[in-house]
Order: sequence, then C-alpha cells, then structure tokens
Amino acid sequence: MRYIVITSLFLVMLITPVMICAQTATNQGDTDTHRRSAREIFRELVEINTTTDSGSTKAAEAMAVRLRDAGFPQGDIQVVGPQAQHMNLIVRYRGKSTRPPILFIGHLDVVPALRQDWSFDPFRFQETEGYFYGRGTTDMKDNDAGLVANLIRLKKEGFIPDRDIIVALTDDEEGGGANGIEWLLLNRREFIDAEYCVNPDGGGGTTEDGKEVVLIIQTSEKIYLDYTLKAQNKGGHSSLPVRDNAIYHLSEALLHIADYNFPVSLNETTRMFFARKADQETGQVRSDMLAVSKVPVDLAAAERLAKVSPYYNSQIRTTCVATMLSGGHAQNALPQSATANVNCRMLPGETTGNVTATLKKIINDPEIEVTCTYASTVSPLSPLRDDVVRTVDNLAASMWPGVIVIPSMTTGATDGRLLRAAGIPVYGISGMFADMEDVRAHGRDERIGVKEFYNGVEFMYRLMKALTSGS
Repeated sequence: MRYIVITSLFLVMLITPVMICAQTATNQGDTDTHRRSAREIFRELVEINTTTDSGSTKAAEAMAVRLRDAGFPQGDIQVVGPQAQHMNLIVRYRGKSTRPPILFIGHLDVVPALRQDWSFDPFRFQETEGYFYGRGTTDMKDNDAGLVANLIRLKKEGFIPDRDIIVALTDDEEGGGANGIEWLLLNRREFIDAEYCVNPDGGGGTTEDGKEVVLIIQTSEKIYLDYTLKAQNKGGHSSLPVRDNAIYHLSEALLHIADYNFPVSLNETTRMFFARKADQETGQVRSDMLAVSKVPVDLAAAERLAKVSPYYNSQIRTTCVATMLSGGHAQNALPQSATANVNCRMLPGETTGNVTATLKKIINDPEIEVTCTYASTVSPLSPLRDDVVRTVDNLAASMWPGVIVIPSMTTGATDGRLLRAAGIPVYGISGMFADMEDVRAHGRDERIGVKEFYNGVEFMYRLMKALTSGS
C-alpha cells in the first residue's frame, strides 16, 4: 500500500508539470489568438475613413461581416440610419433570460485629420515603438474594436449571458449630422432599449510615469449652455466720449460674472469622487476632500479646493466664463453695440431658467440683453449601482493592483447624455489607459500604447462577462 501511494504520488509529480505546461501553452495560445483578432479589427477600423464627409457606413458594414462570420444570426445584426453613408451598427447577443438587456455603445466616426498635419498618413494603422498610431486610436476605435472582438470571443467560447447584450456602434457623435444615438432613440428605440448602458467613451484610466493610477466611472455630465450678452446704444463721435458706452456696459457685466461663484452643490457622484480621490492626497487637500464628501458639505473646505484646481472647482458648482468678444464698428466712433459669448457648464439637476436668472441678477444692468443661444440636452445623474461599482473595483484590483476607481461627473459631453435624458442610466467605463500629459485625441499623431490597448480589450471582456453572468 505504501508503495502504491508513493508510486501514485510520483506519477502525479511527474505528470502535473506537463499538464500545467500544456494548460499554460493553451491559455497563451488563446490569448495570442484573441489579441491578433482584436488587433486586426482595430487596424481595419482605423483604416476606414469615418470622418463626417465619409460617414461610418463602411465601418458598420465591415464589423457586421465579421460578426456574421463569427456566427451571429443575420436577424440579430442591424445596420440602420438616416442616410446611406451615415449608418449605425447594432448587434444583439442573445441571453438565457428575459431580464432587461445591458447596452454597450461606441461611436465609429472620427474628427478630420489632414495628412500635412501628421507625421504619416492618419488613416494608415501602424505600430511603432510600443504604440498604435492612427486617427481614432484613442477616440474611440480602440474601444469599438474591443467591443467587437469580445463579442466574437464570447461567441466562440460558447458563453451564454444571463440577459441580452446589445452593442451599438454609431455615427456622428463628433457632430456634423444626425447623431446616431439620437436617431436610434427616435426611430429604433427597441434596438437599444436597456436596463442601463456602458459607454467606454466616457470612461478610461490615467497613467503617471507609465504606471496605472486612476480608473474613472462616469455617471453624469455637466450641461453645456451658451449665452449671448449684448449692449446697445446710439453711439457717436469718439472725440466726444461719454460714460454711457456699450463696451463699458459689457465689460462691467463680464467683470461681475468673473467675480461670481455659483453655490457649492455636490451629488452622490462628486461626494464619492472626493472621498476616493483623497487617497491620493496628503495634508490640507486630503482633509478638505474628505470634508466635502460629507453631508452637509464643508463650504470652507470646498472653497479651498476650488482654489487648488479648476477641475475641483468644476466638480462642486455650475460655472460660467466669457469665451468670445466683439464690439464697435469704427476706430473713431463710439460703439453702437458690443457682444460677448458666455459659456456655462451646468450641474445635473440645475435648470437653464435658474442659470439665466442668476446671470441677469449678478449683471444687474438693464442695458445688457442676456439670451441663451444654445442649451444641450439636459440629462440627470445616473445613480451609482453597487453591482457596477463593485465589479469595476474588483476587476481593476485584479488587473492593476493599487489603482483607484473614482466615479466622475465630466465637464465635456458624450452620447451618454442622450440616453440618460431618455431614461437609460449610463456608466462611462473603459479599461483603456493613457498618459494625461500626452493627450492626442482630436490631435496630430494620435496614438495608444500597445500594452494599454490589449489590457483595455481584456478588461472589457471581463466586464461584459461579469455583468452578465448572473452572479
């Protein structure tokens, strides 16, 4: 008996390394296959020009072909849109229950890129010194490629989600035509209706000295407003100046705006933002971040943070700032009119009417006409879902130990605002990391790190699976 046990143990010791090596080789082979697939899809997307003039239809159709070849039924793939060259791709990965779907979105269109502005052809994908280059490599064909590659990977693995997964890759997010998400909400909402949405365009991570440090979950966006301030009077000859001057009236109005701070107001997201961001800080800044994360907010701490960084200031209040100015009609004449554009970024939950009334009150000059000339879609804050936050926390800890996951209210705009306004909560989540000191989206020689791309694809694969595994 002792001999049998020893012999069996010897055989186990002998065979196990072989099995482990074989398993490791298989896993590595699978990883290499998935990476090659993601890279090839990424290359194809970058090399299809999807600027406004070209449209996104060719890219949508190319991805539809890949999905059909991977076994997705034709009935679960839709290429639809307002015009022949401005089509959107929607694919549904069928789950095993009637639970509401989860929607993942991305936009296929990119901003223009001129060959003479770049070091190389912006629509030729290339890998150089640890980076993938090309228009859209960070905004946002990296995430588009990841979504398509991961659908194909899940399909090949035979994964059956606990609910439908919907992926929508859309046109005209960057502007210039019929926004794809807006068009789908108005014309084909049934294709994208979901319990909630994951929008990689609103998320992502930052690195410092090559190390991943922060991963963002976007839950809301400030609302974009433009105001025209206009002063008018009779004018006259410049040799007979008077105090009643249109430019003077406008200048004083702008100084009042410059000196005014909207009230401090935090929400669920911004409180958690400061609570978690405090882990990266020390001293007074750390203390102030923890103080503003409490209820009621410490107003003195909030004002100190506002002076530390314009970004912190933007997180605690609505902001308005002068961005354009014009006035007068001749060098030797008193001005008959003067105008300025004031751009505001309004907190979710605030109203345009209240911002307008506040501007008129602080200007306090009947000679100034205040007109809201543009207001973007007003969208609410998406509530922080424990299942989403917990999943991202766990994945980030497993892939990038030490990374801090922070919920964010962004000051820019994505398609998430349209879905939130339509009643679909949106969470901006992406595993793509970039150096905040080297932001090239919309700029020349756009690029993403090779390692960062592959890790981002892997993160999204794990996220899609975790959110739809029923655990």
